[in-house]
Amino acid sequence: MENRKRYNSLDNYFKNTFGEKIYKVSLDGGFTCPNRDGTLSTKGCIFCSERGSGDFAGSRGKSINDQIEEQLKLIERKFPTGKVIAYFQNFTNTYGDVEYLRKIYYEALSHPRVMGLAIATRPDCLQDEIIDLLDEINKKHFLWVELGLQTINEEVAKIINRQYPLSTYIEATEKLNSKNIKFVTHIIIGLPHEKEDDPLNTAIFSEKCGTWGVKIHLLHIIKNTRLEEFYNNNEIKIQKKEEYVKKTVKILENLSYNIVIHRLTGDGNKETLISPLWSLNKRDVLNSIEKELKNQNIYQGDGHKSWE
Repeated sequence: MENRKRYNSLDNYFKNTFGEKIYKVSLDGGFTCPNRDGTLSTKGCIFCSERGSGDFAGSRGKSINDQIEEQLKLIERKFPTGKVIAYFQNFTNTYGDVEYLRKIYYEALSHPRVMGLAIATRPDCLQDEIIDLLDEINKKHFLWVELGLQTINEEVAKIINRQYPLSTYIEATEKLNSKNIKFVTHIIIGLPHEKEDDPLNTAIFSEKCGTWGVKIHLLHIIKNTRLEEFYNNNEIKIQKKEEYVKKTVKILENLSYNIVIHRLTGDGNKETLISPLWSLNKRDVLNSIEKELKNQNIYQGDGHKSWE
Protein backbone atom coordinates (compact mmCIF):
# COMPACT_ATOMS: atom_id res chain seq x y z
CA MET A 1 0.00 0.00 0.00
CA GLU A 2 2.92 2.38 0.66
CA ASN A 3 3.80 2.72 -3.04
CA ARG A 4 0.21 2.80 -4.19
CA LYS A 5 -1.03 6.17 -5.43
CA ARG A 6 -4.08 7.49 -3.62
CA TYR A 7 -5.96 7.64 -6.90
CA ASN A 8 -5.50 6.10 -10.33
CA SER A 9 -4.40 9.11 -12.38
CA LEU A 10 -4.07 9.05 -16.16
CA ASP A 11 -0.31 9.51 -15.75
CA ASN A 12 -0.29 6.49 -13.44
CA TYR A 13 -2.28 4.48 -16.00
CA PHE A 14 0.11 5.38 -18.84
CA LYS A 15 3.19 4.43 -16.84
CA ASN A 16 1.66 1.12 -15.69
CA THR A 17 0.29 0.24 -19.14
CA PHE A 18 2.98 1.55 -21.51
CA GLY A 19 5.92 1.96 -19.14
CA GLU A 20 6.42 5.62 -20.00
CA LYS A 21 5.03 9.11 -19.68
CA ILE A 22 2.67 10.14 -22.46
CA TYR A 23 1.43 13.67 -23.16
CA LYS A 24 -1.72 14.86 -24.90
CA VAL A 25 -1.64 17.44 -27.69
CA SER A 26 -4.93 19.32 -28.13
CA LEU A 27 -6.22 19.76 -31.66
CA ASP A 28 -8.99 21.74 -33.34
CA GLY A 29 -10.72 19.61 -35.95
CA GLY A 30 -12.75 22.50 -37.36
CA PHE A 31 -16.04 21.33 -35.85
CA THR A 32 -19.08 23.09 -34.48
CA CYS A 33 -21.81 21.61 -32.28
CA PRO A 34 -25.50 20.75 -32.82
CA ASN A 35 -26.14 22.80 -29.70
CA ARG A 36 -24.72 25.87 -31.46
CA ASP A 37 -25.44 25.57 -35.18
CA GLY A 38 -29.23 25.61 -34.77
CA THR A 39 -29.81 21.86 -35.06
CA LEU A 40 -30.75 21.71 -31.37
CA SER A 41 -30.04 25.26 -30.23
CA THR A 42 -27.93 28.28 -31.12
CA LYS A 43 -27.02 29.04 -27.52
CA GLY A 44 -24.77 26.11 -26.56
CA CYS A 45 -24.25 24.90 -23.01
CA ILE A 46 -24.25 27.90 -20.69
CA PHE A 47 -20.67 27.30 -19.51
CA CYS A 48 -19.05 26.67 -22.90
CA SER A 49 -16.45 29.20 -24.04
CA GLU A 50 -16.26 30.85 -27.44
CA ARG A 51 -13.71 28.23 -28.51
CA GLY A 52 -15.96 25.35 -27.51
CA SER A 53 -14.07 24.63 -24.27
CA GLY A 54 -10.86 24.14 -26.21
CA ASP A 55 -9.03 27.32 -25.31
CA PHE A 56 -5.63 25.62 -25.37
CA ALA A 57 -6.16 23.63 -28.57
CA GLY A 58 -4.22 24.06 -31.79
CA SER A 59 -4.89 26.78 -34.35
CA ARG A 60 -8.08 26.27 -36.34
CA GLY A 61 -7.33 26.50 -40.04
CA LYS A 62 -3.98 24.75 -39.83
CA SER A 63 -3.69 21.13 -40.95
CA ILE A 64 -3.86 18.45 -38.28
CA ASN A 65 -0.17 17.65 -38.81
CA ASP A 66 0.80 21.32 -38.48
CA GLN A 67 -1.26 21.62 -35.29
CA ILE A 68 0.52 18.61 -33.83
CA GLU A 69 3.88 20.18 -34.64
CA GLU A 70 2.68 23.47 -33.14
CA GLN A 71 1.61 21.74 -29.93
CA LEU A 72 4.82 19.68 -29.72
CA LYS A 73 6.84 22.90 -29.80
CA LEU A 74 4.94 24.15 -26.74
CA ILE A 75 6.05 21.13 -24.71
CA GLU A 76 9.47 20.76 -26.34
CA ARG A 77 11.48 21.70 -23.25
CA LYS A 78 9.81 19.31 -20.84
CA PHE A 79 8.95 16.59 -23.39
CA PRO A 80 11.37 16.72 -26.35
CA THR A 81 10.78 13.10 -27.35
CA GLY A 82 8.25 10.41 -26.57
CA LYS A 83 4.75 9.43 -27.62
CA VAL A 84 1.65 11.63 -27.48
CA ILE A 85 -2.12 11.26 -27.68
CA ALA A 86 -3.79 13.41 -30.35
CA TYR A 87 -6.70 14.96 -28.48
CA PHE A 88 -9.57 16.34 -30.57
CA GLN A 89 -10.83 18.65 -27.87
CA ASN A 90 -13.06 21.60 -28.64
CA PHE A 91 -16.67 21.55 -29.82
CA THR A 92 -18.11 18.15 -30.93
CA ASN A 93 -15.48 16.01 -32.62
CA THR A 94 -17.72 13.38 -34.17
CA TYR A 95 -20.18 15.95 -35.56
CA GLY A 96 -19.39 15.70 -39.24
CA ASP A 97 -19.30 13.55 -42.33
CA VAL A 98 -17.76 10.19 -41.54
CA GLU A 99 -15.24 10.46 -44.41
CA TYR A 100 -14.02 13.79 -43.07
CA LEU A 101 -13.67 12.21 -39.64
CA ARG A 102 -11.72 9.33 -41.14
CA LYS A 103 -9.40 11.78 -42.92
CA ILE A 104 -8.47 13.86 -39.87
CA TYR A 105 -8.29 10.96 -37.41
CA TYR A 106 -5.89 9.03 -39.64
CA GLU A 107 -3.91 12.16 -40.43
CA ALA A 108 -3.29 12.52 -36.71
CA LEU A 109 -2.40 8.84 -36.36
CA SER A 110 0.10 9.09 -39.22
CA HIS A 111 2.32 11.45 -37.20
CA PRO A 112 5.36 9.50 -35.96
CA ARG A 113 4.94 10.60 -32.34
CA VAL A 114 1.18 9.97 -32.10
CA MET A 115 0.33 6.65 -30.46
CA GLY A 116 -3.43 7.08 -30.13
CA LEU A 117 -6.48 9.32 -30.17
CA ALA A 118 -8.77 10.95 -27.64
CA ILE A 119 -12.02 12.28 -29.11
CA ALA A 120 -14.31 14.60 -27.17
CA THR A 121 -17.94 14.56 -28.27
CA ARG A 122 -21.59 14.54 -27.29
CA PRO A 123 -23.49 11.28 -26.70
CA ASP A 124 -26.04 12.31 -29.35
CA CYS A 125 -23.35 12.49 -32.06
CA LEU A 126 -22.39 8.82 -32.24
CA GLN A 127 -24.35 7.46 -35.18
CA ASP A 128 -23.76 3.86 -36.23
CA GLU A 129 -21.37 4.68 -39.10
CA ILE A 130 -19.26 6.76 -36.69
CA ILE A 131 -19.22 3.94 -34.16
CA ASP A 132 -18.03 1.63 -36.96
CA LEU A 133 -15.17 4.03 -37.76
CA LEU A 134 -14.20 4.27 -34.09
CA ASP A 135 -14.34 0.47 -33.86
CA GLU A 136 -12.01 0.19 -36.86
CA ILE A 137 -9.52 2.60 -35.26
CA ASN A 138 -9.83 1.00 -31.84
CA LYS A 139 -8.83 -2.39 -33.23
CA LYS A 140 -5.51 -0.97 -34.48
CA HIS A 141 -4.71 1.98 -32.19
CA PHE A 142 -5.12 3.22 -28.64
CA LEU A 143 -8.38 5.18 -28.40
CA TRP A 144 -10.79 6.71 -25.97
CA VAL A 145 -13.95 8.79 -26.48
CA GLU A 146 -15.01 11.56 -24.08
CA LEU A 147 -18.68 12.17 -23.32
CA GLY A 148 -19.87 15.45 -21.84
CA LEU A 149 -22.46 14.19 -19.39
CA GLN A 150 -21.82 16.82 -16.66
CA THR A 151 -24.79 15.73 -14.48
CA ILE A 152 -27.50 13.07 -14.21
CA ASN A 153 -29.89 15.62 -12.70
CA GLU A 154 -32.31 16.19 -15.60
CA GLU A 155 -33.54 19.53 -14.22
CA VAL A 156 -29.99 20.86 -13.98
CA ALA A 157 -29.32 19.51 -17.49
CA LYS A 158 -32.17 21.72 -18.76
CA ILE A 159 -30.79 24.76 -16.92
CA ILE A 160 -27.36 24.31 -18.50
CA ASN A 161 -29.00 23.77 -21.93
CA ARG A 162 -27.38 20.38 -22.48
CA GLN A 163 -30.09 19.51 -25.02
CA TYR A 164 -30.16 15.75 -24.60
CA PRO A 165 -31.78 13.44 -22.01
CA LEU A 166 -29.92 11.00 -19.79
CA SER A 167 -31.22 8.11 -21.91
CA THR A 168 -29.05 9.37 -24.80
CA TYR A 169 -25.91 9.02 -22.67
CA ILE A 170 -26.99 5.50 -21.70
CA GLU A 171 -27.52 4.54 -25.37
CA ALA A 172 -24.12 5.95 -26.33
CA THR A 173 -22.37 4.00 -23.57
CA GLU A 174 -24.08 0.80 -24.68
CA LYS A 175 -22.85 1.33 -28.26
CA LEU A 176 -19.29 2.02 -27.10
CA ASN A 177 -19.30 -0.91 -24.66
CA SER A 178 -20.53 -3.27 -27.38
CA LYS A 179 -17.36 -2.45 -29.38
CA ASN A 180 -15.03 -2.39 -26.34
CA ILE A 181 -14.27 1.28 -26.98
CA LYS A 182 -13.02 3.05 -23.87
CA PHE A 183 -14.93 6.16 -22.86
CA VAL A 184 -14.41 8.94 -20.35
CA THR A 185 -17.28 10.79 -18.65
CA HIS A 186 -17.11 14.51 -17.88
CA ILE A 187 -18.61 15.65 -14.57
CA ILE A 188 -18.96 19.27 -13.42
CA ILE A 189 -19.12 20.22 -9.76
CA GLY A 190 -21.00 23.41 -8.89
CA LEU A 191 -23.68 23.59 -11.60
CA PRO A 192 -26.63 25.94 -11.04
CA HIS A 193 -29.26 24.46 -8.70
CA GLU A 194 -27.47 21.13 -8.34
CA LYS A 195 -28.06 19.08 -5.20
CA GLU A 196 -25.22 18.32 -2.79
CA ASP A 197 -24.73 14.73 -3.97
CA ASP A 198 -25.37 15.28 -7.70
CA PRO A 199 -21.67 15.09 -8.67
CA LEU A 200 -21.16 11.93 -6.58
CA ASN A 201 -24.30 10.30 -7.99
CA THR A 202 -23.25 11.25 -11.52
CA ALA A 203 -19.85 9.60 -11.02
CA ILE A 204 -21.40 6.43 -9.59
CA PHE A 205 -23.91 6.31 -12.44
CA SER A 206 -21.15 6.65 -15.03
CA GLU A 207 -19.32 3.72 -13.46
CA LYS A 208 -22.48 1.61 -13.66
CA CYS A 209 -22.60 2.50 -17.37
CA GLY A 210 -19.07 1.17 -17.83
CA THR A 211 -17.02 4.34 -17.99
CA TRP A 212 -13.28 3.72 -18.27
CA GLY A 213 -12.36 7.12 -16.89
CA VAL A 214 -13.77 10.32 -15.45
CA LYS A 215 -12.90 13.98 -15.82
CA ILE A 216 -13.93 16.10 -12.87
CA HIS A 217 -14.26 19.82 -13.54
CA LEU A 218 -15.24 22.72 -11.36
CA LEU A 219 -17.68 25.17 -12.88
CA HIS A 220 -15.84 28.12 -14.40
CA ILE A 221 -17.56 31.43 -15.04
CA ILE A 222 -16.06 32.47 -18.38
CA LYS A 223 -16.46 35.81 -20.13
CA ASN A 224 -18.99 35.95 -22.97
CA THR A 225 -20.89 32.83 -21.87
CA ARG A 226 -24.51 32.65 -20.80
CA LEU A 227 -23.23 31.57 -17.40
CA GLU A 228 -21.75 35.04 -17.01
CA GLU A 229 -25.32 36.38 -17.03
CA PHE A 230 -26.24 33.99 -14.19
CA TYR A 231 -23.24 35.25 -12.27
CA ASN A 232 -24.02 38.92 -12.85
CA ASN A 233 -27.61 38.35 -11.70
CA ASN A 234 -26.47 36.47 -8.56
CA GLU A 235 -28.27 33.35 -9.77
CA ILE A 236 -25.41 30.97 -9.05
CA LYS A 237 -23.45 29.99 -5.96
CA ILE A 238 -19.70 29.97 -6.52
CA GLN A 239 -17.90 26.97 -5.07
CA LYS A 240 -15.34 27.60 -2.37
CA LYS A 241 -12.15 25.62 -2.75
CA GLU A 242 -12.85 23.67 0.44
CA GLU A 243 -16.28 22.62 -0.86
CA TYR A 244 -14.86 21.52 -4.18
CA VAL A 245 -12.08 19.51 -2.53
CA LYS A 246 -14.56 17.77 -0.23
CA LYS A 247 -16.86 16.75 -3.11
CA THR A 248 -13.95 15.58 -5.26
CA VAL A 249 -12.55 13.42 -2.47
CA LYS A 250 -16.02 11.91 -1.95
CA ILE A 251 -16.15 10.95 -5.62
CA LEU A 252 -12.70 9.34 -5.48
CA GLU A 253 -13.61 7.43 -2.34
CA ASN A 254 -16.66 5.89 -4.02
CA LEU A 255 -15.26 5.05 -7.45
CA SER A 256 -13.48 1.78 -8.17
CA TYR A 257 -9.68 2.08 -8.34
CA ASN A 258 -10.00 0.67 -11.87
CA ILE A 259 -11.55 3.93 -13.06
CA VAL A 260 -8.86 6.18 -14.56
CA ILE A 261 -8.95 9.74 -13.20
CA HIS A 262 -8.17 12.02 -16.16
CA ARG A 263 -8.72 15.30 -14.37
CA LEU A 264 -9.44 16.58 -10.87
CA THR A 265 -9.76 20.27 -11.63
CA GLY A 266 -10.18 22.49 -14.66
CA ASP A 267 -7.62 24.67 -16.38
CA GLY A 268 -8.95 28.21 -16.34
CA ASN A 269 -7.73 30.74 -18.90
CA LYS A 270 -6.73 33.74 -16.79
CA GLU A 271 -7.63 36.09 -19.65
CA THR A 272 -11.27 35.02 -19.69
CA LEU A 273 -11.94 33.51 -16.24
CA ILE A 274 -14.27 35.57 -14.04
CA SER A 275 -14.69 33.16 -11.13
CA PRO A 276 -13.61 31.25 -9.06
CA LEU A 277 -10.17 32.83 -9.15
CA TRP A 278 -8.74 30.27 -6.73
CA SER A 279 -8.96 27.75 -9.59
CA LEU A 280 -6.12 29.52 -11.41
CA ASN A 281 -3.68 27.96 -8.95
CA LYS A 282 -4.12 24.43 -10.25
CA ARG A 283 -1.18 23.07 -8.27
CA ASP A 284 -2.70 24.35 -5.02
CA VAL A 285 -6.06 22.72 -5.81
CA LEU A 286 -4.41 19.37 -6.58
CA ASN A 287 -2.26 19.60 -3.46
CA SER A 288 -5.36 20.36 -1.39
CA ILE A 289 -7.08 17.24 -2.75
CA GLU A 290 -3.99 15.12 -2.03
CA LYS A 291 -3.78 16.57 1.48
CA GLU A 292 -7.44 15.81 2.19
CA LEU A 293 -7.02 12.24 0.94
CA LYS A 294 -3.98 11.83 3.17
CA ASN A 295 -5.60 13.45 6.23
CA GLN A 296 -8.58 11.11 5.96
CA ASN A 297 -6.37 8.19 4.85
CA ILE A 298 -8.56 7.67 1.81
CA TYR A 299 -7.60 5.76 -1.32
CA GLN A 300 -9.73 5.72 -4.43
CA GLY A 301 -12.31 2.98 -4.06
CA ASP A 302 -12.24 2.72 -0.26
CA GLY A 303 -15.99 3.31 -0.17
CA HIS A 304 -16.70 1.54 -3.44
CA LYS A 305 -19.58 -0.90 -3.64
CA SER A 306 -19.88 -3.59 -6.26
CA TRP A 307 -22.66 -2.26 -8.46
CA GLU A 308 -25.29 -4.82 -9.38
